[in-house]
Amino acid sequence: MHPRRRRRVTRRLWTAVVAALALPLTMLATGSTTAQAAAVQCSVDYKTNDWGSGFTADLTITNRGTDALDGWTLTYAYAGNQKLTNGWNGTWSQSGQSVTVKSASYNARIAAGAAVSTGAQFTYSGTNTAPTSFTVNGTACNGAHQPPIAVLTSPKAGAVYTQGEAVGLAATAAAADNATISKVEFYDDTTLLGTDTSSPYALSVSTLSAGSHSLVVKAYDSLGASASSTPVGITVTSGPTVVATPGQLAVQQGKTGTFEVKLSKQPTANVTVTTARASGNSGLSVTGGASLTFTPSNWNTAQKVTVTADSSGTGAAVFESTAPGHGKASVTVTQIGATKAYEARFLDLYGKITNPANGYFSPEGIPYHSVETLIVEAPDHGHETTSEAYSYLLWLQAMYGKVTGDWTKFNGAWEIMEKYMIPTHADQPTNSFYNASKPATYAPEYDNVNQYPSALDTGVSVGPDPIAGELKTTYGTDDVYGMHWIQDVDNIYGFGNEPGKCEAGPSATGPSYINTFQRGPQESVWETIPQPTCDAFKYGGRNGYLDLFTKDASYAKQWKFTNAPDADARAVQAAYWADIWAKEQGKGSQVSATVAKAAKMGDYLRYAMFDKYFKKIGNCTSPSCPAGTGKDSSHYLLSWYYAWGGATDTSAGWAWRIGSSHAHGGYQNPLAAYALSNYPDLKPKSATGAADWAKSLQRQVEFYRWLQADEGAIAGGATNSWAGRYASPPAGVSTFYGMYYDEKPVYHDPPSNQWFGFQAWSMERVAEYYQQSGNALAKSVLDKWVDWALSETTVNPDGTFRIPSTLKWSGQPDTWNAANPGANSNLHVTVADYTNDVGVAAAYAKTLTYYADRSGDTEAAATAKALLDGMWANHQDDLGIAVEETRADYNRFDDGLYVPSGWTGTMPNGDVINSSSTFESIRSFYEDDPSWSKIEGYLAGGAAPTFTYHRFWAQADIALAMGSYAELLE
Repeated sequence: MHPRRRRRVTRRLWTAVVAALALPLTMLATGSTTAQAAAVQCSVDYKTNDWGSGFTADLTITNRGTDALDGWTLTYAYAGNQKLTNGWNGTWSQSGQSVTVKSASYNARIAAGAAVSTGAQFTYSGTNTAPTSFTVNGTACNGAHQPPIAVLTSPKAGAVYTQGEAVGLAATAAAADNATISKVEFYDDTTLLGTDTSSPYALSVSTLSAGSHSLVVKAYDSLGASASSTPVGITVTSGPTVVATPGQLAVQQGKTGTFEVKLSKQPTANVTVTTARASGNSGLSVTGGASLTFTPSNWNTAQKVTVTADSSGTGAAVFESTAPGHGKASVTVTQIGATKAYEARFLDLYGKITNPANGYFSPEGIPYHSVETLIVEAPDHGHETTSEAYSYLLWLQAMYGKVTGDWTKFNGAWEIMEKYMIPTHADQPTNSFYNASKPATYAPEYDNVNQYPSALDTGVSVGPDPIAGELKTTYGTDDVYGMHWIQDVDNIYGFGNEPGKCEAGPSATGPSYINTFQRGPQESVWETIPQPTCDAFKYGGRNGYLDLFTKDASYAKQWKFTNAPDADARAVQAAYWADIWAKEQGKGSQVSATVAKAAKMGDYLRYAMFDKYFKKIGNCTSPSCPAGTGKDSSHYLLSWYYAWGGATDTSAGWAWRIGSSHAHGGYQNPLAAYALSNYPDLKPKSATGAADWAKSLQRQVEFYRWLQADEGAIAGGATNSWAGRYASPPAGVSTFYGMYYDEKPVYHDPPSNQWFGFQAWSMERVAEYYQQSGNALAKSVLDKWVDWALSETTVNPDGTFRIPSTLKWSGQPDTWNAANPGANSNLHVTVADYTNDVGVAAAYAKTLTYYADRSGDTEAAATAKALLDGMWANHQDDLGIAVEETRADYNRFDDGLYVPSGWTGTMPNGDVINSSSTFESIRSFYEDDPSWSKIEGYLAGGAAPTFTYHRFWAQADIALAMGSYAELLE
């Protein structure tokens, strides 16, 4: 087993629900022996984006030694007339043909096995030959062995087959560095279909079930390296069918568009395919290919159907292509404005996302976290999902309704979410035992995972829950209407907690609720032990998983759920826009029932406004601080989570509910608060719900102003429970309505305030609120933030771009004075490194779009357009828009897990849980993943693996950014 290693993680989305804050770990050096530095061992990877007269160069330096590099100088030379224009992530200089890059202060240290990136822009004429030799600190750095290239050449993406028909798979594979290809494996998602060891690489499979399939080929070379191809989606039908592509088509007013039709299987006689508009916009009509004949010889040759749009209308129509004895094919054609190119982009990307063959959705219609399975972020597997993904699906379908006039998909998305991600009564069966005067028993949070389990303490006062009775009176139920935050969609772990079923086991089908992150702020995803939401002691140890987290005299079988408030707020945000847009079309009644459910969700979302144990807000510096007596336990911000649970025994049950004391700047949503307090269709039904959200709206905008650094970025957040146990904070910590400033609220590995994505996500909501209301305080925050963000953004001539990635903070804000806010001259941010992350760039572009629409800022509008154009021009593929990522943090697959001495148990698949367990050892299913060899090679000392991920939230955000730009600025 490899030594345990820790790395800073950048550019990643971490939406973990943890239950603690703590001081950061400090690594202490002891002893006085002077060690001699080991020789530099390194590799340099060099990539360019060339537009003929200039280019950008991206270089990645990997430390392949056993000691850290403290400070680095990279040198190399060009053979031509390449001239440096500017550089980033280091100090660049050029003398003749020689180029030198010196580390910046923030990336000077390269830990063993880690990597840093730097880049620059050059001009040239003639030939742009890449350099072949590099030195770091005077030592030659040889490039790492390059993995093979694997391409699945057949079938083609979107192909349709009949069940039982042979699907012919073919691939090409090429090795690098004088290696040879040793074998090629063919996969259906993660299921191995077969292997071929000689070229041409091929496989015939006739056992694929009816449905969508994601096919992948994986090549291995003689030096042990491997690589997987881009997934290819196909569809297998239960019988012969008409095939039409694409499934979504945009046609501008007064113009024509075409889609293609063919058959899925060779017929025995001629077949006539007839295409006609089945429903929808009458301004669209078939003007060519209405009747097409396919013969036994040309059945697989696509023929075109032409659709013409009239000169004035907009909206969608469904065109059906039918043939005797064949399943029909449907294409949705949307008529858009004559100049709406970005609306067409939205529909193009929407079609890729919703194409079942592309792998974004489960058979139930649940959005996966990502198409790819091997991905570790807050979800530790790509075919898990989060409430975040469901909320993005709602927003995506709301925009689809705006563009097409079809609101059935928005309503259907809410139904999917309600069915699978909001716990049913059977999932939370003992809420009737909940005592609102004693919501929960106190358990302190701790700094480190090895301080758990945490003992329950009945001696600590807990305040009453002031909204439980009101909610029950309003909705006639004790059940909580909010999403759980994470779900094992394919039951990879095997807990089998299907809705309404407790620990059904590995054989269960359908989505399974799971839980994770229970042991304080230092518990990164790499240190988690996943557990079921309904713990019946069937798996884990003697008490299931409960005694890993809490210490008690005895344990009862129980259920428990955790809500991520930003996701529920985003669902409300999506419902607001759906209602606005549907009413503009005269179709408000079509979404009114769903919008009413969003208002109900917002009513329950108020649990995120309360201190964890309903203690009084402000100056709470010991567990003995006073309990609240009503709404004085509410900070009126969106906290990191709220949670609820209870016993499974319905005859002798008990139940509990908690809020969270920790509020993060990145979780606030003033647009949702505005809708829930001011917009009639979304005002909650409860007696005080709308008033609470009105107060929350003001408090959230003030919170942004309080957290705004001198440069303009938004800092971390605040807590009512220092260190998660109502400890006394260090002297001089500033406050916001009595809550203490925390630079990195909630989690510390990595620090929760460093990801620029939280800036873009959160400020996009502020921009929407400003665009809708014109609020002056929101505008002042945006004015400063936009100026800072634009100053840190680079868009190159070829459309490639760099936006902030990792942020570093110093100082603190002034103590809040609502009447006279301070200047925060001692709170500062610097950008540690930059990224071309397309999902974050989309959220950033949306922020600029909404801000520019209301403010008239032309630079913001131009940058939004440049970011959208750049990703569209440079980063499209068959599945969407994505960029390659190097995952140096994947060396943590072998990180050890803290399990108390003597504690033993098993995962549902038999993986042992004990003090020797690692992240990977309790997730042995990863060893069967097509991409696992990349991890094995990396852990054995190879190069950090690269992946091109298609995250659902990112693809949805890109599509939404295109749609928002079309609506407001096109």
